[in-house]
Amino acid sequence: MVILGIDPGVATIGFGVIEAQRGHNRLIQYGTITTPPGIPLSDRLLLIHRDMGQLLELFHPDEVAIEELFFSKNITTGIAVAHGRGVILLAVAEKEIPVYEYTPMQVKQSVAGYGKAEKRQVMDMTRRLLRMDHVPRPDDAADALALAICHGRAATSLINTDRKFDAKKYDTR
Repeated sequence: MVILGIDPGVATIGFGVIEAQRGHNRLIQYGTITTPPGIPLSDRLLLIHRDMGQLLELFHPDEVAIEELFFSKNITTGIAVAHGRGVILLAVAEKEIPVYEYTPMQVKQSVAGYGKAEKRQVMDMTRRLLRMDHVPRPDDAADALALAICHGRAATSLINTDRKFDAKKYDTR
């Protein structure tokens, strides 16, 4: 399964593409989409939409993992990021690709084994899990790869198989 992880934003959007199979991840590509500062928000959103369309056409992901928004300090920045996230979700919906959302704590738990892990721990585990020589940079791309790994683990776990659990079989009443 090819997974596109997205760390949403407006100035910089991180992306990471992996192939995930039970317990194994293979790095395909990672990087950022950037928009120039000083241009109107509407123009930035249009650029994000176009670039997302190109990413989706280039990699043909089976599923997309995106970070849920969480902001408590700077509401103005959070609103701009929410606009960017909305445009990203629109681009994915236009291609009819399933989207899965994860909180930062879920990503940390999945990748580093601890929901309150430090950023550097998550980045190093991302490097290790993808068998990379160095920590992926910039941070936005590393975060996107961690999102893709998180979703890969959830989507390919042994729990998510086509086999149905028959509770009646184990009913001891």
